Amino acid sequence: MIKNKKNILIIIFIILGMYLILDFRDHNFKRAVDACLAGSQKLSESKITDLDKARKFCEDQIKQSGKK
Repeated sequence: MIKNKKNILIIIFIILGMYLILDFRDHNFKRAVDACLAGSQKLSESKITDLDKARKFCEDQIKQSGKK
């Protein structure tokens, strides 16, 4: 009886932990892309006019650096 409760609690905590990890991973990625956009606007002398292209570039760069 006690082993069953223990196993159920362990499974619940594992699922909760997985959910939190996956949720915060997405949050951190979005923050990194926003920081990249802000930094690229500050560094470039001519302001970026096409924000979608800049966002796509930043997302690609961050994904590539994460694979290394």
